[in-house]
Amino acid sequence: MTKNRMTALAYGWGTIFTMMILSSLILALILKFTSMTETTLQWATLILGLLILFIGGFISGAKGNEKGWMLGIFTGLGFSLIVLLFQYLGFQEGMGMTQLFYHGGYILMALLGGMIGVNVGGKST
Repeated sequence: MTKNRMTALAYGWGTIFTMMILSSLILALILKFTSMTETTLQWATLILGLLILFIGGFISGAKGNEKGWMLGIFTGLGFSLIVLLFQYLGFQEGMGMTQLFYHGGYILMALLGGMIGVNVGGKST
């Protein structure tokens, strides 16, 4: 991988984790100060996660300027790997089948974002 692609991945991952932390804070505050239950927020967290991974893949693709599909896949895989490491090392739990489907969707959204990001970001001269 070239330095340009690694920089693009770093931007994508940084965007994803920043947005995840902010959205987690907002959702926690909503859960605390409203009458919403955790089950009500389950769909919101899934949709937010998919949207955030799309944005992260988009930024990776736009920064990388080429091979958006590859940047998107690596952005999604890197996110899933970090989540797996936190879960396994922190809680001694592996990924269940439901989580594998979720992370498959996350990777696909990052891939789609990367492909669109390359085409929208344009070529640098």
